Amino acid sequence: MSDVSYVRTEMLPEQLPPNSAPGPVKWMQENLFSGVLNSILTILSVVFLWYVLSGILPWVWNGVWKTGSLAECREAFAVTLGEGSHGAACWSVIRERFLQLMYGFYPSEFYWRPNLSFVLLLIALAPILFSSVPRKMLWFSVLYPFFMPTLLWGGTIWVPILMIAGFAVAYGVYTVAYKQLGNLLSMLSGTVVLIVWMLFAITGLTQMFNAAVTGMVSSGARADLVIDAENLPVEIASLEARQAELTRQIEQSVEQKDALLEAALAEGASKAEKSAFMDMFPEVLLPLRSEASQISGDLRKRKDQLTAAVSSIAAIDRLPEEKASLGDLNATAAMLRADLPDSVSDFSSLQDVDTSVPKADVEALEAAILAETKARTTANSISSTESQIGLIGLTPVESSLFGGFMLALVIGVTGIILSLPLGILLALGRQSDLLIVKSICVGFIEFIRGVPLITLLFVASTLLNYFLPPGTTFDIILRVIIMVTLFAAAYMAEVIRGGLAALPTGQYEAADALGLDYWKATRLIIMPQALKISIPGIVSTFIGLFKDTVLVSIIALADPLGLTNNIRADANWNGIVWELYGFIALVFFIFCFSMSRYSMYLERKLKTGH
Repeated sequence: MSDVSYVRTEMLPEQLPPNSAPGPVKWMQENLFSGVLNSILTILSVVFLWYVLSGILPWVWNGVWKTGSLAECREAFAVTLGEGSHGAACWSVIRERFLQLMYGFYPSEFYWRPNLSFVLLLIALAPILFSSVPRKMLWFSVLYPFFMPTLLWGGTIWVPILMIAGFAVAYGVYTVAYKQLGNLLSMLSGTVVLIVWMLFAITGLTQMFNAAVTGMVSSGARADLVIDAENLPVEIASLEARQAELTRQIEQSVEQKDALLEAALAEGASKAEKSAFMDMFPEVLLPLRSEASQISGDLRKRKDQLTAAVSSIAAIDRLPEEKASLGDLNATAAMLRADLPDSVSDFSSLQDVDTSVPKADVEALEAAILAETKARTTANSISSTESQIGLIGLTPVESSLFGGFMLALVIGVTGIILSLPLGILLALGRQSDLLIVKSICVGFIEFIRGVPLITLLFVASTLLNYFLPPGTTFDIILRVIIMVTLFAAAYMAEVIRGGLAALPTGQYEAADALGLDYWKATRLIIMPQALKISIPGIVSTFIGLFKDTVLVSIIALADPLGLTNNIRADANWNGIVWELYGFIALVFFIFCFSMSRYSMYLERKLKTGH
């Protein structure tokens, strides 16, 4: 024992590990074949996967990309796979209708606008999602929501500028009132000023700026429109001639293909010869069909431009006369209203008049209403003309043209961005000690969570205008965004409330011990920890919200699933199903999987257990 040293003087040599410890064999023993039951389940799972994939992968891999219809796909399958085969995927429908699935019926000449909007969205989200991005980019993140609607829907640049000015004015009112009224009353004052600005100031100031620009550019705009009205008919005639020639060439090519195919099949051509034959004609037909489709779109665009030019010239010519008559119409309407007896002067329409009112008074009311209607119509015509001529911005695009994944992204991303802060406020309100605030938040959350989203979408589509002042019109996509945001915010509030409930009371007591008020304690101590705990639930709500955007198809919006009906209504693609649904599922999986991966990254980044 005396020869053994207490302190080791040299390291033991390295030895190979036991054969049963490392490598895939050990992993399979522990995870796949750890017992009899697990071994049986593993084998059954492998057999099931083999059965499913052996049918799906060949169907996907052998798909056809270069045909012009489902019938041509089936002809190609019969040639390449044999008469008795079950066929493969007809990916040609994705190739032909890819842009429609992405953008819906958005004008092709404006595709750069949603593309740019999506790129700018990624730039705006970068400083929010990743801390390594410079913090100064948060200013761009703040400004992006103001200009994104103008980029997609078009319209004057004055609206986003005036909205930013409204927030600046509200903040100025809050800053001034804070010193005199305190935090709560100053916030209420700023909010009231912002609401008044949004409801009344923006519309009036926009019309004023448009009228000023119209007065400066109307003569030049009319001259340009006259040139367009003279040149467009020549272009339309040339396009119509080329369209007729392409139609004749396509018909001849199809007849030639059918005749040669029948001859090849009758002569018993080999499989390779048939395959080469089928690959030859798409190279001939596809360019012709592509050019025909492009000419059809150009022709439709030129006709719309001609109609708009003629209409704009007439509107410019009527503008001085309409401005002169508007004052007379308003004066006449005011005089007729003043002459009405008190018994009917308060009525806004003939439907409200009591049947006992004398006929002469009813006729006088009818004349007043008619004069007011003419004045309102003339004012709208003047405003529309000034908006078109004095437009400093982008060409407007109607919401009915939105569709595809662009519509899903607009509704989904907007709902996600708006529902998170609203959900935080609702969660805080539900835990508030103020009875009225708590009752409102609880009632809102429980009501929204107890109503299906489909019902809310029907409300947005048909009933929302009944709860608004007369004459108020809301864009259908805006109404859907409002309902989707409210629906997601109610669920978000419960997720965040769970995070707040998971915090130990010592965190609240520590904030009080530091002398922090409610808002500082919530912003600096409570909410960061609650949000970190709630990350899985928050992201799950986001994913569910994004997938629920397909429900808007029930109110006639052209989401990706709704577009499949339009595509299959085409005689060329009638009967195609799985290819469309598979492609839509793949795109949704990419977006949702990306959100899931980011949530796991964020959880690892914020993990403090180590």
